[in-house]
Amino acid sequence: MAGHSQFKNIMHRKGRQDAVRSKLFSKLAREITVSAKMGLPDPSMNARLRAAILAARAENMPKDNIERAIKKAAGADTENYEEIRYEGYGPGGVAVIVEALTDNRNRTASEVRSFFTKSGGNLGETGSVSFMFDRVGLIEYDAKKADGDAMMEAAIEAGADDVSSDEDGHEVVCAAENLAEVQKLLEAKFGEPRKAALVWRPQNTVAVDDDTAEKLLRLVENLEDNDDVQTVTANFELSEAMLAKLSAE
Repeated sequence: MAGHSQFKNIMHRKGRQDAVRSKLFSKLAREITVSAKMGLPDPSMNARLRAAILAARAENMPKDNIERAIKKAAGADTENYEEIRYEGYGPGGVAVIVEALTDNRNRTASEVRSFFTKSGGNLGETGSVSFMFDRVGLIEYDAKKADGDAMMEAAIEAGADDVSSDEDGHEVVCAAENLAEVQKLLEAKFGEPRKAALVWRPQNTVAVDDDTAEKLLRLVENLEDNDDVQTVTANFELSEAMLAKLSAE
């Protein structure tokens, strides 16, 4: 998990530097609106909405934008977005899961398929790769919130299954159905986390050479740049040399 986590952290920091803010805010607002529409508009009573707001705050999305996105859910003219999961294989046989919110299924499917094809991969049927991942709850805290031992002890008491700590922070993993309760108990000790969400966790990672890694990174970036795509998860592991190169960029 450590190599995969390090890659995700690097990509996350890179994304913050490179992403066009308006596009990023648009995706975050879409998730907030859909979450509020599917449940109650109160984040304390709607775990998905709370997670969406946390993600928006992590990207310094203005409070007014967040409130506007929540209010939009109650409007009669709100677009109807459909949640769709795409699964396929990228270069090197790496498994990739793409989650999207779209108002045009045909458009999104065509664009996602095109990205896979151009990368040398192929889009599969739903369920073709998700069996290689676990759907889990993930809660992240900054390293300064607690030392590793304190986070481990608190997470175990809260019912978590796994904890990883390094200089980038703490990752607490729990069963998907326990996310809200574990998050609540950890917040009582450490305050609001920087992230709390349901994610796909690879059961195993695939080591790839640097040439394949370049193609995979390009595929992930192209997918994440698509307006309809919300998350991209893949089960590959980068070499130390590639991780160092990404960290230096």
